[in-house]
Amino acid sequence: MRTRTVVIVAVLAGALGVVASLSTERSWLARTRLGQALLTTPAPGGANVGRVAPAIELPTPDGNRRTLASLAARRPVLVNLWASWCGPCLEEMPALDRFARQQGANGVQVVGIALDDAEAVRAFLKAHPVAYPILIDTPGPTDAGARLGDTRGVLPYSVLVSPDGRILRQWAGPLQAKDLDTWAVDALRTRD
Repeated sequence: MRTRTVVIVAVLAGALGVVASLSTERSWLARTRLGQALLTTPAPGGANVGRVAPAIELPTPDGNRRTLASLAARRPVLVNLWASWCGPCLEEMPALDRFARQQGANGVQVVGIALDDAEAVRAFLKAHPVAYPILIDTPGPTDAGARLGDTRGVLPYSVLVSPDGRILRQWAGPLQAKDLDTWAVDALRTRD
């Protein structure tokens, strides 16, 4: 009886360890083919690659409202969903900032959507400013991430939208510089 109890406790501890490692190592899981299938396959109602991105209007950190379409200005847009409490999001932001600066006024427009408290976003951006526009949304089952295909709530989550508003790519987990370069080539090819 005692051996069986020890085995049961060990199995439960192992299962909890696996679950904990998946939640803290999402970047590893998201970068695998299985992870992409599990984490980014949109449920019914989520946006799919090839479909037109939903119209999104959200407040900026200063309280003004902006539409995603107005920020794109007839050019490709990389929408990155993040939160101030998300470690992988914060690790990804310097690469996104460099990418946005490199793209300039004619390349891919980066837009961040913080799924977070407005005060936390303002405080974060004061300490870590970025060169691209930020919008704020309240996390939940119908937030901008879910409407753009992230029905599982994985952060960071990025979507590449063509100049005509179609979703070209979706990615759960942090993007690397090489990923951003590939996305830029794909996005700019659709513009020509």
